[in-house]
Amino acid sequence: MSCGEPHETDCAEVLDHLYEFLDREMPDADCTKFEVHFEECSPCLEKYGLEQAVKKLVKRCCGHDDVPVDLRAKVMGRIELIRAGETVPDHDVTADPADAPTPAE
Repeated sequence: MSCGEPHETDCAEVLDHLYEFLDREMPDADCTKFEVHFEECSPCLEKYGLEQAVKKLVKRCCGHDDVPVDLRAKVMGRIELIRAGETVPDHDVTADPADAPTPAE
């Protein structure tokens, strides 16, 4: 997505790292770049507002449940694969092969 206007920080970069910004998981300098972008770009600001609202809703509705450690590890592993540009497998790459179903003979 791009608004078609030139910006110091490209819309695609902002949207690719939107959750990192929402979660404050990026350096302060990058956060500042994104804040400047949102001041200039209403489509990205709208997307940011929508994602922020969804995040707040999920937190309010589900924020009290503890996430199992193994689930968090699986999710983080998939995120790292995506960030590295690798193909994410359809099957669970962290599962113990001994637990896998055996093919019918």
